Amino acid sequence: MDTTTRTRSPIRTLVRYGYAPFLFLGLNGVGVALAAAGAPKYLLLIVLAVAIAASFAAERALPYDSAWNGAHPDTVRDRVHVVVNEGLTLLGVAAIPLLAAIVPAPGLWPDDWPFVCQVAAAVLVADLGITVTHLLSHKIDPLWRFHAVHHSITRFYGFNGLMKHPLHQTIETTVAVTPLILIGLPVDVAAALALAVAIQLLLQHSNVDYRVGPAKYVLALNEGHRFHHLKWAGIGDVNFGLFTLIWDHLFHTYSYDPHRRFTSEDLGMAAKPDYPVGYLDQLAYPFTTAGNCSSPDTTAS
Repeated sequence: MDTTTRTRSPIRTLVRYGYAPFLFLGLNGVGVALAAAGAPKYLLLIVLAVAIAASFAAERALPYDSAWNGAHPDTVRDRVHVVVNEGLTLLGVAAIPLLAAIVPAPGLWPDDWPFVCQVAAAVLVADLGITVTHLLSHKIDPLWRFHAVHHSITRFYGFNGLMKHPLHQTIETTVAVTPLILIGLPVDVAAALALAVAIQLLLQHSNVDYRVGPAKYVLALNEGHRFHHLKWAGIGDVNFGLFTLIWDHLFHTYSYDPHRRFTSEDLGMAAKPDYPVGYLDQLAYPFTTAGNCSSPDTTAS
């Protein structure tokens, strides 16, 4: 079977145009419905497991770069990052009732809105907080040294999104969610938001050659996010948004070239080509003298 036939096969066509809507609208929709009904939180973990399985299946059916599939030295490490960082997210959701008891909300949360609108509002507020923190993490050296763990990747696939230093994830999450908690974020909305973040990270770093049409100029998906991971100094300082590119357009940090193709040679950090690969090494490296790497804006290309 030649390349043209394979490209036009029904399964590949379904993945190309159906994968993103299935995760972004379908599974998030299931998550919102479950959270709105007050369903047990473990059901949301099952939805996430379905999203992960769908992501890995799609990466094999329609890869952007087939070389990014299969066994790699980072495979075990990335799974540890996923378990640790998702565990931190679950702890954060579980801690919301305690935080609410310590810091009573002023009753500003719009709990009379339809549940889906409450989740959408939480997503937009969190997106702003994450985008600003992400941008500052490229400008401020103490933040960059922890964020650099994420930029050490040299391939794109689903689990890259949670390949973060847990301290940086904690900072990013705190900035994103604190304003919501202060105005009374309900636990069920927080759970739906946490699922949406995990699904978005899968979509944003997925090794799937999917299409979303003009929405790629508004939604922060893998086509645009690859530009963020360009390894040369200053060039990757674009497309910081997690859910949307709205703030990037406003901050003038948006960039996209539909003709650009990426390989592993384009990704990573030019200034740190030998960045540690092991999980424990990556946890410790930002605290070392060698880990005091300058942010992209101050590193020569």
